[in-house]
Amino acid sequence: MKTILVPTEQHDLTSSILQTALLLARKFDSYIEGFALFPAMVELYAFDAGIPLPIEVREHDAEMAKQARALFERFMADHEVARSSRSHEAPSFGWIEGVPDGDAFVGSYGRVFDVIVLGRPEADKARPSMATIEAGLFEAGRPILIAPPSTPQRIGENVLIAWNCSTEQATTTALAMPLLRKATRVTILTVQGGTAPGPTGEQLARYLERNGVQSQPVTLDPRGRSTGEAILAHAASLGCDLLIKGAYTQSRLRQIIFGGATRHILANATLPVLMAR
Repeated sequence: MKTILVPTEQHDLTSSILQTALLLARKFDSYIEGFALFPAMVELYAFDAGIPLPIEVREHDAEMAKQARALFERFMADHEVARSSRSHEAPSFGWIEGVPDGDAFVGSYGRVFDVIVLGRPEADKARPSMATIEAGLFEAGRPILIAPPSTPQRIGENVLIAWNCSTEQATTTALAMPLLRKATRVTILTVQGGTAPGPTGEQLARYLERNGVQSQPVTLDPRGRSTGEAILAHAASLGCDLLIKGAYTQSRLRQIIFGGATRHILANATLPVLMAR
């Protein structure tokens, strides 16, 4: 995980997002690239392709981009991260200017990074946005590392894999292999009633062992809790500092109507979560 993309905007989770990215970068001596992320304004004003955005909107976007860059670069300077786009044996950072506004750029540009770091959406706040998370998950083809509301102090030492036997979870686990190889403890959790047809946790453990990762498979009775609740409760009981979870095994529409583990974890996780599809 040598390249990390950090869409940057000003809200309550910005510090946690940047710290999460830096913790990951220090594990792999990664390059962190930031850019200014803000909601697309064109839909609000340009109903006709020939109508330009009002000058005050363009100026507002430019000011937001300036503030986002200052915040990002100040954080890197405070943590003694060098500015450089070359490969180094230490974390480094860069910034890209002039990107289009809106969430779509997260999904398209994220395709040339190993991981995208975003904040966990909060129900009572507009940003971070669920649309940003979904742009990354559905368009980038890369894993998303979701930072929790509280700034984490470590990441990837004590890892929980939420194994539900699905294609999405298999993909996410494979993408997480660099982290799993560096972990001190790996637990494979299977929640009864929350799985798709597929290999067991014990079979996953054998696969991981052949790839140099020791793990402990556990099967859990949720005891009346939802799958998402059981996963987060078990992660907390083990003191885990990273959850690896395949996203949207059920369709997004079904998750919205009936709920699901992905929706619950996105709304309630208090530890970093690596997700992919």
